[in-house]
Amino acid sequence: MNMTTTVDVALGARSYPIWIGAGSLADAVRWRGIIRGRHVLVVTNATIAPLYLGRVQAGLQGFAHAALILPDGEAHKTLANCAAVFDALTALGASRDATIIALGGGVIGDLAGFAAACWMRGIQFVQMPTTLLAMVDSSVGGKTGVNLAAGKNLVGAFHQPRAVVIDTDTLATLPPREYRAGLAEVVKYGAIGDVIFFEWLETHANALNARDSTALAEAIAASCRHKAGVVARDEHEHGERALLNFGHTFAHALETETGYGTLLHGEAVAIGMVLAARLSADLGRASNLDTDRLAALLAALGLPVAPPRCDPDHLIAHMRLDKKNLGGRLHLILWRGVGYAEIVADVDEMTIRAVLAG
Repeated sequence: MNMTTTVDVALGARSYPIWIGAGSLADAVRWRGIIRGRHVLVVTNATIAPLYLGRVQAGLQGFAHAALILPDGEAHKTLANCAAVFDALTALGASRDATIIALGGGVIGDLAGFAAACWMRGIQFVQMPTTLLAMVDSSVGGKTGVNLAAGKNLVGAFHQPRAVVIDTDTLATLPPREYRAGLAEVVKYGAIGDVIFFEWLETHANALNARDSTALAEAIAASCRHKAGVVARDEHEHGERALLNFGHTFAHALETETGYGTLLHGEAVAIGMVLAARLSADLGRASNLDTDRLAALLAALGLPVAPPRCDPDHLIAHMRLDKKNLGGRLHLILWRGVGYAEIVADVDEMTIRAVLAG
């Protein structure tokens, strides 16, 4: 077994480890110990199940366990599929000490985590992310939820996992487009609060594009440390944690308007970060040079930096449903330049419209 890096999310009695390493899914000696009850439900999707479900099930010998295989894709992160998880738990006879294992990308992690938060008012779950985006973002921090037709993640709960098991070997089977989408969230950590990490990404873009194992392991660990630190300081997003949504208000609006799955989440985030940077410049909060620098790094990593053609008024209507908004006024995460994000209240919609139209 290869060496494992551990990053701790410090939340007092609810603290948990993030284990990062090659072959982590097969390291059942490590992760079996965090399962406290007898019943285990593995929730995964039709793409991941043939590749990795067997490894996880091999580590569940001795438990009463079952698997629920859902369709793959953002369009399936629904209340209906959450109900399917409840039905599977019922069939398993799961009690309050049961565990759900979320094996897959962000869609599976969000949905399975939300089901865990709801079943008997909360059971434990374990994140086993298999996409880069889920590894560095959605699997850490306890945000769970499902989508509605009106918008992304409008129904959800904060529910921390018992552990996050990151097997970097799973990235070998990740399609190139999904791999690139995950790099957007890696860039975000440098953009919002770490100039040195941003510079490291600029100099290691080629290595990351080539999926160099050393560079990739360093990028994942650095991203998880950033996320873990923010979550420990602001678990329920009353302040600093909102900065992790840099670009996301634009991104969620684009995903909703274009139809879930048209843009991958990371692709939408890449575009959203550039739009947030341009808006910051238009408001006199940052330099256009920083916008250009961000766009250049994202483009170097193979990510889109310009939005598809959409009606700006439709996008703003979606943005009004963002959970950060208060009193009917738009609150956005903008920046002062690379490494310096901030929460900006009551952003003028006309200026936003101009950026979207441009």
